[in-house]
Amino acid sequence: MCGIFAYLNHLVPVDRKHVMEVLINGLQRLEYRGYDSAGIGIDGDFNDDGLLVTRLLKAQGKVAKLKELCDADDLDKEEVFHCHLGIAHTRWATHGEPSERNCHPQPSNAATEFCVVHNGIITNYRELKSFLEAKGHVFVSDTDTEVVSKLLQHIYNLDTKKQMSFREIAENVVSQLEGAFALVIKSVHFPNEAVACRRGSPLLIGIKASGELGTGKVPVAAGTVFENASSKDAAVGVGSSHLPRAMSASGRLSSMTNLNLSNEGMNAIEYFLASDASAIVEHTRRVIYLEDNDVAHIALGEIAIHRIKIDGVSVDDSHIKDDSSREIQHLEVEIQQLMRGNYNHYMQKEIFEQPESLLNTMRGRVNFKDLFVQLGGLVNDISTMRRCRRMMFISCGTSYHSTLAARAFIEEMSEIPVGVELASDFMDRATPIFRDDVCFFVSQSGETADTLNTLRYCKSRGALCVGIVNTVGSTISRESHCGVHLNAGPEIGVASTKAYTSQIVALTIFALMMAKDSISLQNRVQDVIKSLNDLPELVKEVLKLDEQIKELAKDFKEERSLLVMGRGYQYATCLEGALKIKELTYMHSEGILSGELKHGPLALIDEDMPVIMIVINDKTFTKSQNALEQVCARKGRPIVICTDECKDLVQKYAYKSIVVPAITDCLQSILAVIPLQLLSYHLALEKGYNVDFPRNLAKSVTVE
Repeated sequence: MCGIFAYLNHLVPVDRKHVMEVLINGLQRLEYRGYDSAGIGIDGDFNDDGLLVTRLLKAQGKVAKLKELCDADDLDKEEVFHCHLGIAHTRWATHGEPSERNCHPQPSNAATEFCVVHNGIITNYRELKSFLEAKGHVFVSDTDTEVVSKLLQHIYNLDTKKQMSFREIAENVVSQLEGAFALVIKSVHFPNEAVACRRGSPLLIGIKASGELGTGKVPVAAGTVFENASSKDAAVGVGSSHLPRAMSASGRLSSMTNLNLSNEGMNAIEYFLASDASAIVEHTRRVIYLEDNDVAHIALGEIAIHRIKIDGVSVDDSHIKDDSSREIQHLEVEIQQLMRGNYNHYMQKEIFEQPESLLNTMRGRVNFKDLFVQLGGLVNDISTMRRCRRMMFISCGTSYHSTLAARAFIEEMSEIPVGVELASDFMDRATPIFRDDVCFFVSQSGETADTLNTLRYCKSRGALCVGIVNTVGSTISRESHCGVHLNAGPEIGVASTKAYTSQIVALTIFALMMAKDSISLQNRVQDVIKSLNDLPELVKEVLKLDEQIKELAKDFKEERSLLVMGRGYQYATCLEGALKIKELTYMHSEGILSGELKHGPLALIDEDMPVIMIVINDKTFTKSQNALEQVCARKGRPIVICTDECKDLVQKYAYKSIVVPAITDCLQSILAVIPLQLLSYHLALEKGYNVDFPRNLAKSVTVE
């Protein structure tokens, strides 16, 4: 949920202004993860004890307010650092209201000897807080994060001989923590060093060097071997003119890896630590993805990664091909994909990108000439799937709606029972899972905490686990047995749009693969493949309705509630459309299965209740038309989304209508949902709300 960013330069001279700009830009890339408050921690001046003071700058609200604060700060912006660590954070509040005192970085004391940025939730923070308060530590914030910084200080104070390295102190702290977290730690006692660790929340390290890296992977150690360097100058390996302003109490870890060896003997290198690759790609494409219980220590331009084993904490590492190292991977995302371009908002851009994103999801997977489909990531396991007892699709929010939209077609093509589950409820019930089940985990970010927990639960019970994600390198993609990348491109807007439609297409392609050996289904398969070929152009036709829907949104500006009704394939469309309206406009909105109308919801209908009804010319048409007539009989004034084929039959009942092109039934929900995406977008603008950053929400839900 929160966004972590850190920048460490070693023997790369930059001024303080550059450091602050890099941190602020990184936070702006991550702002979709949280925007209640933001803060940075950088080196200030020396105190009376000769220690560097960490300067914390914090602001309630969005990153733009923090930028204003940084621009106005009186620190010398022109001072040059050859070595420096700055940390930054944008917050989505979980413990404590949005405020400056609850903003990160969270300091260990008034002197800020240690400070921490944190993404996740420390579930045992109350017990730790009570322990630390009994030891005399005074808490000033309401956050769970403060126990981490206070615990770092406590362990450092206990080490009277000051023999522990920065990493060892951090590992002692991490071993006491429960819950999901990613941490980056800065300390005045270990200047120009960073310690980063993760368990359950994403964290990656970008590496930037002027030349080729000395290795393609970083060894992972399981021990706590530490040796002091005999000479700090020798450890740095350069002349005194390039030394940092202060030297760390740590020497060189024996397990550290020198990533960049230049002819001049200078290990000039920069590191970028972030919750998401979107904050790193503008600086470098070389990244290391940390795994659970990894502790990374960066010092003197070199990096060491240790894997700690903690009693009572089980970590599934079966997905790691080589646990003795972490591979340096190459990011494929383009910086242009992260920009708004000529659009006013990311959500608007992503809605209008759907013809292209759908093509990208199908590219290389659907052969329109030979009417053949294949998802390369599932080829080796598709025979197992065809023999399974049942398929379970487990997800949250919009991803749940996409699985609901595809369920009927998957059942039709596979003739296997399909269950669709909300991940949070699935875990609450401790749902029975068997070895002959196939479980699918659908997530745009690939980091959704509830979905990730269900993946580990099902995997531990022997089920085949399939990940369907949009983010390459995400935790779900790494921990599942096999899977599918949507290739929809980065999605920055908090309200998902193009990922939803790409999920439906990917699930449809999967269903077609399941029917490959069924002769009786081949005519149906070929019809759907032909429709997939037509889909991008039909989406373009729907997007031409933008102005009509913009005018329609004005009718709803003063409304406080809205019902969306449909059935069959369109039930998922109703749920997704209602969710978008709730997310962006803060109106009460409810998706209703029109077959349930007489079982309660009909009582809500009168001339003042706004209703949108989806009536499509498919096998549910007659029943949907009956529901439309029932709404009209109760003086309802429904706005109807229909197709060309049936508009003459339904428009006489409609207060207003939105006509979309017709396509085969299993893909019609894609064309029907886009008007609802546009309506929620324009309605939010009419109400004066920020469509990219709706209140109380964040893009990547990495906490339960």
